[in-house]
Amino acid sequence: MGFKVVIADSQAVFRTGAARLIAVEEDFRIIGQCDDLARLYSAAEKGIGSLILCAASLQPDLAQLVEKAKPGKNLIAMVLENTEASEPFVKAGVRGIVHRDVGSVDLIKCLRVVGRGGSYVQPRAQKTAVEFETDMVGERARERLTPKELRIVSLIVQGYKNKDIAIELNNTEQVIKNYLRSIFDKTGVSDRLELALFTIHHRVLADGVAEATRASRDLASSMASH
Repeated sequence: MGFKVVIADSQAVFRTGAARLIAVEEDFRIIGQCDDLARLYSAAEKGIGSLILCAASLQPDLAQLVEKAKPGKNLIAMVLENTEASEPFVKAGVRGIVHRDVGSVDLIKCLRVVGRGGSYVQPRAQKTAVEFETDMVGERARERLTPKELRIVSLIVQGYKNKDIAIELNNTEQVIKNYLRSIFDKTGVSDRLELALFTIHHRVLADGVAEATRASRDLASSMASH
């Protein structure tokens, strides 16, 4: 039995990463991707027998989403932020729950269970020394990166290409490539996709990236007003 999957998330890199994890499974087929609520609701209404993997960060009206999915027998699985509780989503009729830090095994298990008519909530382990160490990995990465490098990471997570980043930051593509090599070395990742997923999974680093972005925008706004 095959499963048709639609991935809905505003973060292009997470959609790409999830699609790569799912596509290697022979019984799954990615039939669409959505980056906003309008496309999500349309997919829920028009699809037939599809699994819709939707990020809670899109902030859909859960009751409306589940209702739109019913006529076509589409099933909803949600990707929650790591700190979000699953109970409100389960009560609203969402059949599957995973978090941003989900691994490939749990993600595929969730989709298979939901696709077969069941319900699945990703187990959340108690805080351990290992989890503490994982948090420290994000903390160390944040400390090593300069504000400029954090800004570049932010743009990578948003799906910007090197050319777009160069234009945004008023640099050449070669300069951006040099920055990326430094960023890869400091974070221990090997490519752009891995960097984006690493950032999403480590909240301390993600917060640092967001702060760097806000500071950059505030500075640009201040300069423009003078």
